Amino acid sequence: MSTADGATGWRSEVRQARAGDADDVARLAAELAMSFEFSAASFRESYPALLAEDGACLLLAVDGHESIGYLLGFRHLTFYANGPVGWVEEIVVRDQDRGRGTGRVLMDAFEQWAAAEGCRLIALATRRAAPFYRALGYEESATYFRKVLTDPPAGRTAGERRLLSWRRKIIV
Repeated sequence: MSTADGATGWRSEVRQARAGDADDVARLAAELAMSFEFSAASFRESYPALLAEDGACLLLAVDGHESIGYLLGFRHLTFYANGPVGWVEEIVVRDQDRGRGTGRVLMDAFEQWAAAEGCRLIALATRRAAPFYRALGYEESATYFRKVLTDPPAGRTAGERRLLSWRRKIIV
């Protein structure tokens, strides 16, 4: 995908993550985890599903043989934007690689992906990186609210939970 950014001097590669990148992405995801404790078991279940999911984009920044950051984003349909929008769910760069342009290059690559997917805008939520996003041309637009839900019943896979959820919606 991207191999250099002349504005920052960044010279590495951003590409779509692959199945073989799971350990590297897990290590980076564990660095990001603040609101929830990182779960290797949940990651192992989610990773292949995210790689296969239509509308998901998992980008990996690689410097030589080292994975130094990733971005997980999605495309979804909306009414308010009259079409699809891109949503940046997670972005993380290793501590020692921050400030070298990796985050900017990941965001640029996601913007290109979202534009190719027909997205009308890109949105995200941030708690600590507002100056970074403003420097990339993003503007504050809304307040972010969340509600943590209890864990789903034990013993069910993600697919079974989704199916049950859809069945409940249809019955109601």
